[in-house]
Amino acid sequence: MDVQRFGPSGVLVRFAEVLDGASLARCRGLVRWLDDHPPEGLVDCIPACDALLLEFSGPVPESQLGHLRRALGEAPPLPPEEAALHRVPVSYDGPDLAEFAERKGLSVDDVITLHSGVIYSVYVVGFSPGFPYLGPLDERLHLPRRSSPRLRVPAGSVGIGGEHTGIYSIASPGGWWLIGRTETPIFSADRARGAGEPSAFLLRPGDRVGFEPAAP
Repeated sequence: MDVQRFGPSGVLVRFAEVLDGASLARCRGLVRWLDDHPPEGLVDCIPACDALLLEFSGPVPESQLGHLRRALGEAPPLPPEEAALHRVPVSYDGPDLAEFAERKGLSVDDVITLHSGVIYSVYVVGFSPGFPYLGPLDERLHLPRRSSPRLRVPAGSVGIGGEHTGIYSIASPGGWWLIGRTETPIFSADRARGAGEPSAFLLRPGDRVGFEPAAP
């Protein structure tokens, strides 16, 4: 655990050197502790694969920095089994599905079975609002991103890029292999304004996602 100042009013918490189940559990534990014990002046907590960026309303006193080092160092990790589980129905009819299967030497049914047969963890959210990088992805489905990205990928598209799978939260450019689509909204600015809805984002780092093939 390394807790250091980051700019005039930020604190950077580094907690891992590799991205795996242990680092994800560590990240979830730190975020939970900060939710339950928000430090004075904390404005935002931004999680990444191996670090958290804490933004404060002003400079952090040395005494508060020392307290953070001690408290965060003792925050217990939260195992994936305790994370929220989201079941996401997917229509496996993406424009790249057949070519993807051919490149991997698999049948289309094999790709669907392998992709939907795992409970994924949200490793990190980024690239576009609410876009989840999900893993671990079965090694038989690993494939580098397309050489020619699309200028527009529809929101809800389910794709594979390298060692991860994910869901496009908004319409945007993208180079992942599109194997399906979902009607489940991953990002909605309106949701943040609704009663009882704390966030515009459906998924948070550490959440679990299970894909369910939709009926044809």
